[in-house]
Amino acid sequence: MLTAFLSSASSQVLMTLIFGDKLNSDQLEFGLEGGGNFSRITGMDTRKFFTDWNLGFYFDILLKEEHHWYFNTGVLVKSRVGAGKLTEKDLTFLDVTHWATSGKYNQKINYFLVPILLKYRQKHLYLEGGIQAGLMYKAWVEYTSDSTGFESIIKEFNDDKINRIDLGLMAGTGYRFNGRTGWTIGLNYYWGLTNVYKGEPGTHNQSLFLELDIPIGRGEKAQAKQAARKKKKAAKDTKREMEEKK
Repeated sequence: MLTAFLSSASSQVLMTLIFGDKLNSDQLEFGLEGGGNFSRITGMDTRKFFTDWNLGFYFDILLKEEHHWYFNTGVLVKSRVGAGKLTEKDLTFLDVTHWATSGKYNQKINYFLVPILLKYRQKHLYLEGGIQAGLMYKAWVEYTSDSTGFESIIKEFNDDKINRIDLGLMAGTGYRFNGRTGWTIGLNYYWGLTNVYKGEPGTHNQSLFLELDIPIGRGEKAQAKQAARKKKKAAKDTKREMEEKK
């Protein structure tokens, strides 16, 4: 399963590297987004955060250059949130097996996450806010134990108890290195507004996302190609204007 996961993620990264420079322009920036998240589910007895990593793509679309406004979206194709170190009360609440040997239980939920944000960027710093939608495609409670001298991992899937759609508010800030061609580091917080578990009000996802955005095709070679295209277009426009004046 881990091999398939890494293979899929590697294929998506490769596609980004191949086609990224075709998508980038003065008005649009496309790139790879990855990082980690720290998540919990409100309404649970546990107060522990569950940590994991995520991977996806982002788009920054320039709205008004003179006012530094952007529309930010994309998709985290590999993103897992949940709740860490479930208590006995949580296990009863979720109606999952409580194993006799001591161990750790985590609720893990896989989502496709799509942020829809308005971003204001001034020099290197930016602020952004908006909504994020999630589509759940797999969920389970994972029990891990090494009390017997062997590591045991047991997954009890509970997709049927979890709402397929998740929706909430997101806000964050970040820092961009080296102008338009640099990497960006950011920190976003998500407040879920919909219930995670069916028929269980007050169970909302909350996540802190630490992200790294890497623009694809915005280096010196890409900028040189873009400058050459602009120069060629300007020459054609000048030639056309001169012909029209004759």
